[in-house]
Amino acid sequence: MAGRTPLAGARVVLGVTGSIAAYKAVALASALTQEGAVVDVVLTREATELVRPLTFQAITHRPAHTDMFHLLAETEIGHVTLGHVADVVVVAPATAHTLARLALGLGDDLLTTTVLATRAPLVLAPAMETNMLLHPTTQGHLQTLRERGAVIVEPGYGYLASGRVGPGRLAEPEAILDAIRLVLARRGDLAGWRVVVTAGGTQEPIDPVRVIANRSSGKMGYALATAARDRGAQVTLISAPTALRVPGGVQLVRVQTAAEMCDAVLAAIAEADALVMAAAVADYQVATPHLTKIKKDARELVLTLVPTPDILAAVAARRPARLLTVGFAAESENLLANAREKLQRKRLDLIVANDVTQEGSGFGTDTNQVTLLDRWGGEEALPLLPKLEVAHRIWDRVLALRQRQADA
Repeated sequence: MAGRTPLAGARVVLGVTGSIAAYKAVALASALTQEGAVVDVVLTREATELVRPLTFQAITHRPAHTDMFHLLAETEIGHVTLGHVADVVVVAPATAHTLARLALGLGDDLLTTTVLATRAPLVLAPAMETNMLLHPTTQGHLQTLRERGAVIVEPGYGYLASGRVGPGRLAEPEAILDAIRLVLARRGDLAGWRVVVTAGGTQEPIDPVRVIANRSSGKMGYALATAARDRGAQVTLISAPTALRVPGGVQLVRVQTAAEMCDAVLAAIAEADALVMAAAVADYQVATPHLTKIKKDARELVLTLVPTPDILAAVAARRPARLLTVGFAAESENLLANAREKLQRKRLDLIVANDVTQEGSGFGTDTNQVTLLDRWGGEEALPLLPKLEVAHRIWDRVLALRQRQADA
């Protein structure tokens, strides 16, 4: 999975402390390693009572560290070297005791001295019993660490080792990964950008139960939002209903109909640098939806359909000068001709054309094969690729268009 992810090649120090949730750090270390990170695990003495260093060594293919006075090499002092080479330091799980030591600036073991020695961003994922978490002292330490710039991955709510149910569970590895990606993305090539991405298939009501919908899964739009986030952009994701997990760190705006999506897009583009309309927006809506459920009988059901709002036309009428607009053309015939016509008619900067009848390129797939056409006549046909890689190729082209716009 290494490659475009901001974790590829990143040096991550993963601190593991003496919480019963320490075993979950193994899954986190594995996920970090699979995304291409170089992971140096530092365990506190208490953590070694719960999970063995050898477990992490087997996962990361690197030594796991426990001793503050152990030299990494003949002349390398462990906490200094680990702190200096780190791109990010993550403590997961972080106990109340560790949070207190970090807030007070104590350096009494390898983990706390590494944190003191580093200037890398700090990500903390607390895990503890509810009363410990909510104690004013713990909350005060968390606030102190936030004010110093630490990123806190809030603990979850659920069943705890004490047998109680409440807040204090270690956040899931994917949520911690999202926080790490966001921190590392600050150095990405879209840092400072505000982007708006639409996703999913809109639904137009027939009655309170039935809708007119389409086959869109939302996967392409969600991949575009994820890729932009991983490259440092501030992302607003305007999503019609989907079954997909929302990427951490993006602002989600939920909509159902084309009219709702139009309103949301027009509100979001005022401060945006780029708009990517990956959603499959219904072309028609029921003129007058029934207020009560239509009962099935032997007669035909005749619906009067009227056009939905043209979102890109509305955007073109009021777009800020700096806004780059990207559309999609999902076609079943005459792919390039139809895409070029839409590019001009909608006044787009870039259009992404794909033939939905091709294997691996239709709705609901994890891959896509597209051709990128821009308003200056540029054309690039991409091979069949995972949708996340297609998303990165689109952002590559958006950056190139911004440079061309600046040079014009």
